Amino acid sequence: MKENTVRSLPGIPTLLALLVVCAVAAWLFVLGIRTQAPLTAAVAVVVGGVALFCLAGLYMVEPNQSAVLSLFGKYVGTVKENGLRWNNPFFSKKKISQRVRNFESGKLKVNELDGSPIEIAAVIVWQVVDSAEAVYNVDDYESFVHIQSESALRTMATSYPYDQHEEGQVALRSHASEISEHLEKELSERLADAGVQVLNARISHLAYAPEIAQAMLQRQQANAIIAARTRIVAGAVGMVEMALAELQKNGVVQLDEERKAQMVSNLLVVLCGERATQPIVNAGTLY
Repeated sequence: MKENTVRSLPGIPTLLALLVVCAVAAWLFVLGIRTQAPLTAAVAVVVGGVALFCLAGLYMVEPNQSAVLSLFGKYVGTVKENGLRWNNPFFSKKKISQRVRNFESGKLKVNELDGSPIEIAAVIVWQVVDSAEAVYNVDDYESFVHIQSESALRTMATSYPYDQHEEGQVALRSHASEISEHLEKELSERLADAGVQVLNARISHLAYAPEIAQAMLQRQQANAIIAARTRIVAGAVGMVEMALAELQKNGVVQLDEERKAQMVSNLLVVLCGERATQPIVNAGTLY
């Protein structure tokens, strides 16, 4: 079912014309009664009745709105002209808003790629672009959008981990743009049959489920500590290598392997310790 645009008559001129016909019919009816001309009165009644019936063909279309017309269950076409319009009075008319709409899904509890339960919600911006499909392809397109959006969000959330564990891995928390693109694509595929276009889809809430939130926080803290310690140790080793190389290059002091090991140990303690070290001054000989 694809949308087919049909023409409609402007409503205000049609309304004025029908009112004029009704007035003329009323005048002819009165004239027929006065002149005792039953044929004239009968014609006036028929014409007036037809004109009054034609008034049922008037309807109003607001900006960013369309009217889906059908005749005895058969789709006729869609009218998108704004204002007061007129079509066949036998046409049934269903108005569909084509304005941009948005909604926020509820907080869904799902398992991410690693199996950890998380809470996730999204904001979906959508618009009806094919009124015929929205009316005839689904029973209730608004309910269809909400249900399919939550289903797509669940599917997307199970495809990615919450945190990035490997280099180049896409994660829910650290790759917002990639996740939004995936969610928008998933929604577009699901809602295309309902004549709905997804304009934007973004994660609005993301958190670990309450029952594991504390444990996950401790794991994140541990990962952060390990990463920081790794960087500190790497920097300290580089500084020790540089210090030994400079001492040897400038001939400041000659150290045997045992003294080098002791110096390395002392420097690493100073550079890698969490607290400031208390130096001990040796006033005697080096050995």
